[in-house]
This record gives sequence, structure tokens and C-alpha cells, in this order.
Amino acid sequence: MELLDCRRLTGPNLLWDRPSVVVDIACRPDQAGPLEAAWTDEVRKLHQKLAWSMPEFCTKRRVGGLSIAFDGPIDRLYAGIALAEAAWTRCSDPDAMVDSSAETEIAERATDEANPALLALQAAAAHHRAPFLWDDDEVSVGQGETAQVWPARRLPPLEQIDWSRARRIPSGLITGTNGKTTTARMCARILREAGHTVGLTSTEGIWINDHRLDDGDYAGPGGARMVLRHPDASAAVLETARGGLLRRGLGVDQADAALITNIAADHLGDFGSRTLDELLEIKWIVSRAVRDRGTLVLNADDPRLVAQAGRHSGRVTWFSLDPDQRAAEFRPEDGWLIRDRGGHRQRLCRVDEIPLAMGGAARHNIANALAAAALCSSLGAEPDAIAAGLSSMQMDDNPGRGNLYRLGDFRVFVDFAHTPAAMAAIADLTAALPAARRLLAFAQAGDRTDELLRESARGGWELAPDRIIISELAKYARGRSPGEVFAILRDELLRCGCPAGEVVHVETELDALDHALAWAKPGDLLVMLVLADAPAVRERLTRLAAGVSAPPP
Repeated sequence: MELLDCRRLTGPNLLWDRPSVVVDIACRPDQAGPLEAAWTDEVRKLHQKLAWSMPEFCTKRRVGGLSIAFDGPIDRLYAGIALAEAAWTRCSDPDAMVDSSAETEIAERATDEANPALLALQAAAAHHRAPFLWDDDEVSVGQGETAQVWPARRLPPLEQIDWSRARRIPSGLITGTNGKTTTARMCARILREAGHTVGLTSTEGIWINDHRLDDGDYAGPGGARMVLRHPDASAAVLETARGGLLRRGLGVDQADAALITNIAADHLGDFGSRTLDELLEIKWIVSRAVRDRGTLVLNADDPRLVAQAGRHSGRVTWFSLDPDQRAAEFRPEDGWLIRDRGGHRQRLCRVDEIPLAMGGAARHNIANALAAAALCSSLGAEPDAIAAGLSSMQMDDNPGRGNLYRLGDFRVFVDFAHTPAAMAAIADLTAALPAARRLLAFAQAGDRTDELLRESARGGWELAPDRIIISELAKYARGRSPGEVFAILRDELLRCGCPAGEVVHVETELDALDHALAWAKPGDLLVMLVLADAPAVRERLTRLAAGVSAPPP
């Protein structure tokens, strides 16, 4: 048995909708029941000794262990973590001496953390049905221009709050394995065409229209709060990634639409997401935000989502790449994206008018466009705004995803693809691009299982490369030793039939670019699937394509 993690869940999460403290415990199946009973018993005893009201519990069995949560007020969750850890110490080692000082420390933490004004504001917001967001630093009611934001420790008297102006702005959540960021960018462009000032969060950063507020991964609750509190935002598109959902839960409890693009192998191996079914459970959390109001947008081509849809009690809208999928409201037909509502078919935009679809070759971006059309339609965008948004979005508006550079007599294709499904989509796309020779440069993070690494190698081989460059990605080693990921990938490529002399190992993705450019001849296609050094690779290629000498890497 091992305690893997103990943390706060601040929004709707994998176990339930309540703010709570959760422990992740690795154990055998036969240990799970006794361990749950022992730990929850110790948690109750500590609550009783501290004169706290008895909590409620929620347990979820996971592959390799279980997660157990207990609820509590939002101003006592850090103290709750200390209590949970003390309970684990006591139940995991029955012979350990019980140290009563732990109870004193927990009580002191609870006193320091207590914020009665925060709880009063939370209750008042619920009474007035006003949007309420909180974190350690700030608390707010309302969204966009109606947001009223205060320091968490300097909250106003309730009678001074203008509850009549605390309103929501249209908001959509986007999750799934592949296509999240591209679809989020498409949605932001459509909503801008619909007249909104759009707040966008993603794994690439956070924006208000074209103004970047910050770089980095904001596809979690923190990014959502920043956008929803911004006074200029009149609509929000919130990419919602697996990590934030698993670590903290949803950043909001309500949204107008939520999209799940697909479920495919990625990050499998982490506790809580060791199988595709567990990954589906995590992504499905976004459905909670639209359960009572709003629309859940699902991919009709994904069998897991089709099977799961029966568990959703609210409205579902489907999209599909299959023109004969009549259950899908959004699908392609005769070279158009259409909306079929109740048998009334309406043309939205020609596929060949969507730059990111690359004349129809980028089928994954046709799917992303359909998903974006479905979500934005649920947020009130009219067909002309959908068409204008999709047709006006250029390669430079989607950096790192499907970017094609012409460097004299050869071309370089850059994408973020790193999952087997995404690499398969890139194989289909690049197969339509004529080339004398093909080169693939890619890398993988160390937190993938060996089998996922081998599957990605097989996916890379599907691109029919004449040469393959594998970068080391030391930044994403995630516990793997230097060269370990490369060795697995190389071994699988050799199994596929790749000549040993055509597999090259380099330290960084910029090194891979240097090698690829030196190798290239007229008519070649270089496929760069970049992760860590993506901005630097794009910048150098942009300068080269413009005929400007690039500085040394």
C-alpha cells in the first residue's frame, strides 16, 4: 500500500461535484475494502476530536488502487489535507504511536485558514444564482464586465454587493484527446465574427481577442478564472485538459456548452488514467457543467462517446465526418459543412474555403471545424459567423498545428501531434502531399508507457519516412534515464523495417531541425512533430521562409 497523493478538489471532479479533500492510494484489489474502512474511520475520529461536523465520503476504485474523498467547507481544505495525511499515518501503521500534537497542528491550520466572510459570500451567491469563483488570492461574483473581484481576505459586506449586475457570459468548455487547441482557436475566431470579445484559454496561453495575457499551460481552473473575471470578455472558450480535471476538477460549475472531441490513448499509465475507460471518465467531467442547462457536443465517430452518451440527462448535439451519419447535426455533405436540424439542412461553409482543412486533405481539421461549428452554434453564433470564422483562420492563426513552410524547393510541415491517433491523422494528411523523399522528426515524453511509445513509433513509420530523427526531450524525461525513450522508439522502428542507419538520435528539436535542413534536397517533405522547442522551431522556419537568415540556434 502507498499513499500516492493528497490534495484539494476545488470544483466538480472525478468523484463528485463537491469541494473536498482526496487521497489516491495504490493497493491490491483485496486491500481496497479494508483500507477504505480503516481510513474513513480515522477521518471520522479526527473530525470528532476537532469538533468538526461529520463529513460525507465518496470512493472510486481505480486500476491499481482507489481514490477516497471527504467534503468540507472551502475555507478548511488545507487543514483537511493535513487531517487526511494524519489519518493515513494512523491507519497504515496500526502499531505507530498516536501523536496528539497532530490534532493541535490541524486545528491551528484550520484557524489560520478560516474565512467566514468567504463562506457567507458563497452562500449569498448561491441564493442569488450569481456566478461565484474563488481561489487563494481572489474571490468574484459575476463574469466579464459584470465581474466584481476582491482580495480573498478583504471581502465586502454582503449588503454592499450589487447582485443585479452579477451575470454570466456565454462560455464553452473543450476537452478530449486530440484537437482541443485547434478547435478552441476556431471557436474563438467564430465568436469574434459573431461580435464578441473572446477570452480564450489553452495549453498555449491565455488571450483576450488578439491580446495575449500570458504564455504557458492555462487549460485548467486558473486560466478559466482569469478569463471569466476579465472585464473585456463577453464570451469565453476554455480548453480543459486532463491534468487540471484530475488534479483540481472543473474551474466552473456551469457552462453553456461543453465539447469532447475524442477519446484516444494519451497519458495512459498515470494513476487515475491507466486505461481508455478511465480517461473517458476524466474527460466526461465537463458534462456536469451542462447537465441541467446547456449543450453537450460529442463526436459521433467515437464509439466510447456514443456508448457513454446514454448517461447524460441533458441535451446532446453530435458532429461526424461521415456524411451518412444522419444522427449528427453537423457533418460534411457534397464538399460543404452542413447543419441538419430536424431534417432541415443548412449549408455553413465549403470545405475548400477553410484554410486549415488544406483542401480537404486535413480531415482531422474538418472534424475540428465541425466540432467548433457545433459548440459555437450552441453559444448563439449564426451560420454566417461560423462561415466567416472558419474561412478567415489562416495557418499563422494556429501556430504549431498543421503549419506548412516552403523553403525554396522543399517543404517543412510542423505539427504538435504526439499521440498515436494524432500521428495517424498526420500520416493521412502528409500522404496527400507529393514528395521525392520524406523525413520525420519527432520525440516522446517519458511518462508514456513502453507500449504507448512503441505505438507512437509504429504511427511514425506509417508516414513512410526515408529518414527518422528522434530528439531526446530531456525536459520531459519524467523519470526516464537519458536515451531510454530513444532506445524503445528505435527498437520498434527497426522491428517495423526501418534501416538502422536512417534512425538518428539528437539532443533537442532544434538539433533535429538543423539535421533535417542539412539532409533536405529539392522535392523533399520534412515532417517536424515538435513539443518542447515548438516556438523556436516555428520562428526559425518563418525567417527562412521569408528569406531572412536565421540566427544560430
